[in-house]
Amino acid sequence: MKIERLSSDKIRIFLTFDDLSERGIQKEDMWQELPKVHELFTEMMDQAYNELGFDATGPLAVEVFALPAQGMVVIVTRGKYDHQHYSHLGEDELPEEVYEMEVTLEQSDTIVYAFNDFEVLIEAAHVLGGHITEAGRLYHYKDKWVLYMDPEQIDSSKHPSLIAVLAEYGEAASYTEAVLDEYGKVVMQENAIAVIREHFKRQD
Repeated sequence: MKIERLSSDKIRIFLTFDDLSERGIQKEDMWQELPKVHELFTEMMDQAYNELGFDATGPLAVEVFALPAQGMVVIVTRGKYDHQHYSHLGEDELPEEVYEMEVTLEQSDTIVYAFNDFEVLIEAAHVLGGHITEAGRLYHYKDKWVLYMDPEQIDSSKHPSLIAVLAEYGEAASYTEAVLDEYGKVVMQENAIAVIREHFKRQD
């Protein structure tokens, strides 16, 4: 579980599928009102307070993004709350330890990997050349090179081999496109794999 502060009132949490399975939670469970999901959320908020000093008391907006072969991103924003969403529930129906929250769930098929070293990214791009020829947007964010790929541009049959290569050279990242666009710098707008292969040679 990785937690990062985005602003004074917003944090981002990356949960791997291992984080979920260790707690007996399936990806589909995040779409349901289950006690173990609330326990996970409470655990996340405790960790956010201990690591970042993020006080999660009061109304929260929670956005959950499911990512392929990587895990889930949970964006928690303090203060954005529409009480109408819970007007049908009596106060006694919500356990005391559960935070007041408005939850939005989204399924995302984007593939995002971060690389600490540009030379490693060059190597990965040349290996990927055998799988894909055109795909990817490259960002520079938090001293990392972040490759953001829309799977619609890639033959779905190639996804497993693509992710296998990316996982060998980089690490799965939980950054959303909105975060990268707002806080990162676009280095290559499109076809990053092809551009890197064309302009940079592999190290022998």
